[in-house]
Amino acid sequence: MFGDLLAALAWFGQFSDPLAWLVVGTFTAGAVLSWRDSRFARPVTVAAWVVFAVFWLSVVHHFAFVQKSFIEGIGTLIAVPASCYAGLLLARGRDSLFVLSRAIAAMGLIFFPFETITVLQEFLIETVTRQTAFLIELIGVDPTVVSGTQVPSGTYPDYQSTFWFVEGEQTITYTILIACTGVGSMAIFGGLIAATDAPLGRKLRALAVSIPVIYGLNLVRNVFIAVGFGTQRFHLFPETVMSLFGSSDPYKVSYFIADRVLAQSLSVVAMVAITWVVIHELPEVMVVIEDVLYMATGTEYDLQRALGVGMRETRSVRES
Repeated sequence: MFGDLLAALAWFGQFSDPLAWLVVGTFTAGAVLSWRDSRFARPVTVAAWVVFAVFWLSVVHHFAFVQKSFIEGIGTLIAVPASCYAGLLLARGRDSLFVLSRAIAAMGLIFFPFETITVLQEFLIETVTRQTAFLIELIGVDPTVVSGTQVPSGTYPDYQSTFWFVEGEQTITYTILIACTGVGSMAIFGGLIAATDAPLGRKLRALAVSIPVIYGLNLVRNVFIAVGFGTQRFHLFPETVMSLFGSSDPYKVSYFIADRVLAQSLSVVAMVAITWVVIHELPEVMVVIEDVLYMATGTEYDLQRALGVGMRETRSVRES
């Protein structure tokens, strides 16, 4: 039974790319209709949320069983009912969700060109690889950078994107993929900032305190994983780790600990910290956070009042 379900999820995963474009197109259409105050804005955007749920279902197998990522696997699984619930709330009249819907449209328009257009993808991946290699050399490690096609296992594009380490008699490779460039996280913040109803100047300041920080931290993340995996710095509790991640390769233990456990956990902390900084520059973003909290708890929150963010600007305007 469980094997049949996994096979069905794996088969459904082949439709993730066209579903992604359908999601972006439908949310974008809803955003345009909302901007024009069309009566069709609500049903189109509700339909976009339903398609979004179907998209998340199509990538559950990839993140949970191919990438073997607990955090991303659980996140995609939760996103399926969460998207359906968001659509239901919007259909019932929760208009604040139009902001989150516009944000998703903007996120997709930022991210998916890099995901699907080869020229953009190659440029970004090779740029991040060169910068990661430079930082690795600064700490005294000197791996060879080769084409992804030279990786013994797996099929990767012909980009100069793979770090080649030799540990004893074992060859270890770490390949930079589009997910390793930070463009996904940058798209999230770019989309949120673009969707808010705020002056352009404050939007630009919010971008300035988020995008460069995400890019820089992502380079540090790549260095941490590449060195930790390539030089086997985290070969700890191998039997337990291999069992948890369903692997029989003891050399992958350092990778699982460095990436799937440490780097991904720290990435969540970093995203929360960056969000906090962005909120102080752009309090309007909190309408999205309030909606997410409402969907998770069923309770309404007024975060601007609770945190005192944005209140100073309001008082200063009244005083003037």
